[in-house]
Amino acid sequence: MHRAFPHSLIDMPTGSPAGIAALLDRATAAAGIGVWACDLASDTLTWSAGVYDLFGLARGSAISRQETVLLYDEPSRVEMERLRADAVRYGRGFTLDARIVRADGTPRWMRLTTDVVMDAGRAVALYGTKQDVTDERARWDALRRLADNDVVTGLAGRTAFQHRFFEAGASDDLGALILIDLDDFKLVNDRFGHAAGDACLRTIGERLSACFPTATTIARIGGDEFAVVMPGSSGSEQVRDAVDRALERCALPTTWRSRSFRVGASAGIAFAGPLRPDPEALFAEADAALYAAKRAGRGRARLAGPADVGRRIG
Repeated sequence: MHRAFPHSLIDMPTGSPAGIAALLDRATAAAGIGVWACDLASDTLTWSAGVYDLFGLARGSAISRQETVLLYDEPSRVEMERLRADAVRYGRGFTLDARIVRADGTPRWMRLTTDVVMDAGRAVALYGTKQDVTDERARWDALRRLADNDVVTGLAGRTAFQHRFFEAGASDDLGALILIDLDDFKLVNDRFGHAAGDACLRTIGERLSACFPTATTIARIGGDEFAVVMPGSSGSEQVRDAVDRALERCALPTTWRSRSFRVGASAGIAFAGPLRPDPEALFAEADAALYAAKRAGRGRARLAGPADVGRRIG
C-alpha cells in the first residue's frame, strides 16, 4: 500500500501538530521537495504530496514500490538499487541524482536522499527526501558545455580535448592525433581586426569538421591551433587523405564583410600504433611533426618521424 501525508488544512487548528505537518507538506511540495519512507518488512511506501507531484501521480493514489522503480531510467534504477541494498546491509544512507520518467512521459532529474532506521542492529525502514533538481541539472549542463566548448568556433576547448584525448588512450580507441596550426593567421588580426580573425577561426572550424567526420574530437586548443583525435578504427591512408583535404580546404579564401583573405595551415600527425598509447608522448610526437612542417615551408603535413605526408598547399 501507499500512504500520503495529510495535506489538507481544513478544520485543523493552526498550531496543532497535524496543521503544522499539513502546512509543511504543502510548502515542501511547492518547492519541489517531498519526504518519503519505506517499511522494509512490507515494502509499504509513505509519500508526501511533493513526491507524488515529482512522479506526476495523483496525490494519495496507491502504488507499489515495484511499479515506482520502473519510473527510473535503467542506469539510475540500477545504481539506486545497488545503493539501497548497501544501505540495508550496512546501515548507511546515501544521496543519488537519478533520472526518472514521469507517468506522462516527461523526464525529470530527482535528488534522492536516504537514511536508515535501525533496530537491534538491523535495518527496518528507509526514509529521506526526493527533490526535483531538473532545472539545476540543466544550468550545470549549460555551464559545462560553455566550459567545454570554444566560444568562437563551437568546437571542443582545450580542457575538453585533454579529457577526451586521455580517455581515448585509456580505452584503446586512439588511432591518431593530428595537430593543425594556421599559417600567417596573425596577419589577419593585424590587418582586418579580431572580428575578422574570429570569422576566420569559425570558418576553419567548419572546414575541419567537414574533413574529419569520423573524428572522436575536434578541438581548438590554442589561439590558432587545432587538434583532431581519430579513433582506433582509422586507417593510416584514411587519415593522410583527410589531412590533405583539410589543408586544401583551409587554404581556400575566407570572406568577411565583403573582404576576402587567405590563411594556410600546417599539420603534424602521430599514429598511436598497436600497443596502448601514451597520450603525452603521442602529443609530443605530433607537436614535433607540426613544427617540422612549419620549418619545411608551411602549407604541408609531416608524419611523426622523417616521412613527409601530403603535398605543399600553394
